[in-house]
Amino acid sequence: MKTLGALAIAFVLLKVVSGAALFAQQGGPMSDRDRFIGAWRLAWMEEPGPDGQIIRRTDRKGSLMYTRDGRMAVQIQFPESQSPVSNDYVLNGYEASFARYEVDEAAKTTTRHVEGSVTRGLVGQSLTRAYSFVDGRLVMRSVRPEERWSVTWERY
Repeated sequence: MKTLGALAIAFVLLKVVSGAALFAQQGGPMSDRDRFIGAWRLAWMEEPGPDGQIIRRTDRKGSLMYTRDGRMAVQIQFPESQSPVSNDYVLNGYEASFARYEVDEAAKTTTRHVEGSVTRGLVGQSLTRAYSFVDGRLVMRSVRPEERWSVTWERY
């Protein structure tokens, strides 16, 4: 299983490098949509603490992949030291979904049209996230005011 995962990451990285080479040949500025393309690892998540106010960083692991043809997948593993979390996105401490996606560069949002998820209630939903690129990282937040988390990704 580890070999398949390594091969999948190698394939995605090859696609990223070839996309960068194509960009270099074409010249011109890179669009935000192009900046999403590739493999990302979870750097950290921030979310409100038990009091609902103090924002704390979490120690989760995860990966996020975007393809040029409009597909994405995300997986996040919660630490075993934590009691198993389950909510709209997470089932027993694990989050995983795949989707078609769109980027609205003017609004600085991306929308995932969920096709499959470990939490089946997400299937068929469209999830919009605000994004920014900061110091080579991708920072994403829900646009829903009741969801006050953010997630920061770094390239593999």
